[in-house]
Amino acid sequence: MQAMVLHAQREPLRPTELPVPTPGPEQVLIRVGACAVCRTDLHVVDGELPRPKLPLVPGHEIVGVVAGTGEGVERFAPGQRVGVPWLGWTCGVCEYCRSGRENLCDQARFTGYTLDGGYAEYTVADQRFCLPVPEGYSDAQAAPLLCAGLIGYRSLIKTGQAGRVGIYGFGAAAHIVAQVARFQGRQIYAFTRRGDREAQQFALSLGAAWAGDSDTLPPVKLDAAIIFAPAGELVPQALKALAKGGTVVCGGIHMSDIPSFPYDLLWEERQVCSVANLTRRDGDEFFALAPLVPVQTTVQTFPLAQANEALHRLRTGQINGAAVLVPGSG
Repeated sequence: MQAMVLHAQREPLRPTELPVPTPGPEQVLIRVGACAVCRTDLHVVDGELPRPKLPLVPGHEIVGVVAGTGEGVERFAPGQRVGVPWLGWTCGVCEYCRSGRENLCDQARFTGYTLDGGYAEYTVADQRFCLPVPEGYSDAQAAPLLCAGLIGYRSLIKTGQAGRVGIYGFGAAAHIVAQVARFQGRQIYAFTRRGDREAQQFALSLGAAWAGDSDTLPPVKLDAAIIFAPAGELVPQALKALAKGGTVVCGGIHMSDIPSFPYDLLWEERQVCSVANLTRRDGDEFFALAPLVPVQTTVQTFPLAQANEALHRLRTGQINGAAVLVPGSG
């Protein structure tokens, strides 16, 4: 099979011919139909997330068809369409797993980071951590739901009942969570890179009540803010925009250092929290909700061989919505 492989961080991926993997016990073999390109992939490639498995096939927003099964597989059969998210395996016995917090498992393994992912024509995945994909979405349209959608949904849950929600960094996750928030009757305030009028218009087209630069304040105080951009300086900026009792949710796996800020910004019961990974329950809940909204993903597709170009465009802010690799195209 053809794959795009990371041999060393801070180097381009290399097109490589690999054997089609053999599914082990509890694993399914998946013929990849699409794999979205996530900012976390950039953090892995650019060396901001340490100690990936090397060599590595990146990619953790995978949609494909089961092409074979290993011993003990009962959840899926050949021909079924499945999605594979970031969380690829947990121990099931630690205090986190036993208390419904498997996203914090110390032994967790992650698709496209410590396990080979979907920048390839085939991949294998643990059946327990695969999700049935909702009908009505093409493979390319469904792929961003597996991380941008799931992390966005988990981040939105962390805001509680907030009615006015700011979103800093209006990319793949933001364009999905904005739709869910509007469906729930919330108001969205979108913050983008300075002068990025295209992204701001994109946010307004999705129903945002306001869109502006990330270093400006919105016209009203916010009940909560979600930060998807990996920029620590946005934390105090978002705190400035909050009403009393508001929450700032940091939705990325990596962020630059948060600068010091006066206690006054945090006082009056404002709080800052992070979102780590996801759980299978998040997947079940979000995949039931997405068709009801209905969530519509904006995607820009690339052949598998153009993975480096897709990563470059994401890195430089040239993607509205989500970039998606489609093996066999082009």
